[in-house]
Amino acid sequence: MSTAVRHVSESFIKPKYQAEESKQPMYLSPYDLAMFSAHYIQKGLLYTKPPLFDVEIFLESLKRSLSIALVHFYPLAGQLVTKNDEDQHSCLIFLDCSKGDGARLIHATLDMTINDILSPTDVPLVVQSLFDHDRAVNHDGHVRPLLSIQVTELVDGIFIGCSMNHVTGDGTSYWNFFNAWSEIHTANGKSISISRPPIHQRWFPNGHGPNIKLPYAHPDEFVKRFEAPELRERIFHFSSDSLAKLKVKANTECSTTTISSFQSLSALVWRCITRARCLPHDQETSCRLATNNRHRMNPPVLENYFGNLIQTVRGVTTAGELLEHDLGWAAMMLNRAVVEHNDEAVRGAINAWMKSPVVYQIGAFFDPKSVMMGSSPRFDMYGNEFGLGKPLAVLSGYANKFDGKVTSYPGHEGGGSVDLEICLPPSSMSAFESDEEFLAFVSVSSH
Repeated sequence: MSTAVRHVSESFIKPKYQAEESKQPMYLSPYDLAMFSAHYIQKGLLYTKPPLFDVEIFLESLKRSLSIALVHFYPLAGQLVTKNDEDQHSCLIFLDCSKGDGARLIHATLDMTINDILSPTDVPLVVQSLFDHDRAVNHDGHVRPLLSIQVTELVDGIFIGCSMNHVTGDGTSYWNFFNAWSEIHTANGKSISISRPPIHQRWFPNGHGPNIKLPYAHPDEFVKRFEAPELRERIFHFSSDSLAKLKVKANTECSTTTISSFQSLSALVWRCITRARCLPHDQETSCRLATNNRHRMNPPVLENYFGNLIQTVRGVTTAGELLEHDLGWAAMMLNRAVVEHNDEAVRGAINAWMKSPVVYQIGAFFDPKSVMMGSSPRFDMYGNEFGLGKPLAVLSGYANKFDGKVTSYPGHEGGGSVDLEICLPPSSMSAFESDEEFLAFVSVSSH
């Protein structure tokens, strides 16, 4: 049995027809411009291979539906373009939605089974090979496709891995595209209106845009390629019952009812990872939560806005304080950070960025003493069927992972259950996965 992924073929897919608005340059918002040094978003879905499955017919149906989806999500078929102004030591980077070859679709094979992927304790390293654009940063979208789909045929399964340039959109945008593509594919050629048509008009702060320049003359000044240390990666499952108990515990300890189940879960993970790391008592540690700014702004931005409108909020304390207090204390700190992240806070942060534009660096933005909660269990991941039935699992690639990165997914059985994909160095993971406080709430995986 070979554990190497073999590429069989690739093709490039353009929109079925060109929308008039796609002929105009698309200028990028501050939230987009900050993403050039991050990796592409890489998420994928694993399916059981149906009986009498014909991969060529399936690939042709994917190509047809993708070409229609790209009519709606036309930025994903374009390329990044830079105009330098060396006199001003600045550059203007924007999307040319009609430049380039389009989105890439790769057919690959892997001589492994679903069980080989899902049964090991840790996520197998081969999962990283189920995605295109391995280790690519978003600035590479000048020469690489902004969207690449890799369809890998296993012995008894199909994996659809989607790599999307993070400059074009955040997790909300990513899953809106995935959901729309699945809807179009399910319609099988029938004319449909997709549930949430993307809004492409970029959001800019008052008095700014659309041509926002970055204070760099050369990519070397702001593009850094982060390499993760050796990490173990495990997926832990939390049932809806377990999360309900965790929420009651956190709220009871604070004599409140305002702490959410996800804030309680984030606090639990923060405490247990901090304990596993054996940090000094006075070591500062933080827990960051990725937050969607769309509904926090006044007036709110619609959920189907296609672009980046995310930020992180955080709780900060010392390792000693975090572990000496109870779960509710940490959860309430995260709850306050979320509550205080209102329109005023969002605009304050973006105004500060406008005064001193910066491109986020993974290595500098996240430190190995802290925890970062990314993605969201609210995204519709398991509703994407592509004629293959409900996916068995959601998995991710190498992208944007580091010591303390936690990626949250809805649990396979739904009902408010949650899966957490946790990345830690081997020594920390060994302590973490046997932590008594953590084990009191983690459930048997549904895979």
